[in-house]
Amino acid sequence: MQTPTASQRWLRGFCIFAVILAAGVITLGAWTRLSDAGLGCPDWPGCYGHLDVRKAIDHVNTTNETEPGSLREAHKTVPEMVHRYFASTLGLVIIIIAALSFVNRKREKQPLKLPLFLVALVIFQGILGMWTVTMGLQPTIVMLHLLGGFTTFTLLVLLTARVFRWPSFLNDCDVRMLKPLASLTLAAVILQIALGGWTASNYAAVACTELPICEEGWQERLDFDEAFIFWGHEHDQPDYEYGVLDNEARTTIHVMHRFGAILVTLLVLALVAKILIRARSVFFRNFALILLGLLTLQLALGISNVVFAVPLDVAVAHNFVAVILLAVLVLFIRAINVKCGMRSPRKEGAQS
Repeated sequence: MQTPTASQRWLRGFCIFAVILAAGVITLGAWTRLSDAGLGCPDWPGCYGHLDVRKAIDHVNTTNETEPGSLREAHKTVPEMVHRYFASTLGLVIIIIAALSFVNRKREKQPLKLPLFLVALVIFQGILGMWTVTMGLQPTIVMLHLLGGFTTFTLLVLLTARVFRWPSFLNDCDVRMLKPLASLTLAAVILQIALGGWTASNYAAVACTELPICEEGWQERLDFDEAFIFWGHEHDQPDYEYGVLDNEARTTIHVMHRFGAILVTLLVLALVAKILIRARSVFFRNFALILLGLLTLQLALGISNVVFAVPLDVAVAHNFVAVILLAVLVLFIRAINVKCGMRSPRKEGAQS
């Protein structure tokens, strides 16, 4: 194996930094969305014409003093602009990663297509961020923006694994048989994340306040025709803040998210059980335990959202654990795709 060059070491460092930064961007984005600050700055890329959030706050306060209530609360400019600062920094870091990947393109197993795709993705994310504001929190745009953020984080985690050549071995070939189930579980998690984004963007998180599914009689209140209109909503409001759907449509969205949670729970439990049955190595058993822990935490956060009426910190944590679960599943699939028998029997035994 080639010794990492200085530029490769820089690349690895920037990849780790990008993963941490992306986690922060996702958390700040969730905080902004769930604290109803998504339109705290109704223009883009600045805030009321200012790139400095302090000047934006002064502008809002001054305007509201002379024309009371004409602008949104000044404090809502802060999470929106801080999110933009972090997102812009992440975009710059991803461009640096792509440049370093190009410099190292002739090195063994150096990924190049993935960093270039990440550059395109982060540019598209910026466009979605602009549309989120200029289109007044249109639900489909908000959901796509959330999915784009989750995809960016997950691909950065995957890229980091690749530049560190992780894992470098696989001595547990029986686990490779689980790829179809792992892929199905991954697809279900992605669908559930999309349903969660659709629930949040349509302000349907409190449409059902009882467990396990919804209040009594929810079956008669379902309205799929209105619940899943992704474009062209008819409404008489100036924007989509606080939602435009009626209660039946919001109930339908929430109920489908609950059923999605049940499906994901069953699939993850099945995957964990099969890993524990087939795995001979601590490496994959730990994967199973991590998946089980994340599932348990996510279910606890979801139940807490219902019981305590969606506290902001719990809702943000529920959002973040979802992307961690997604990334871990992607890493598991990468691990079972690594060619078997790449280490000596002595070293393999040390891993079992």
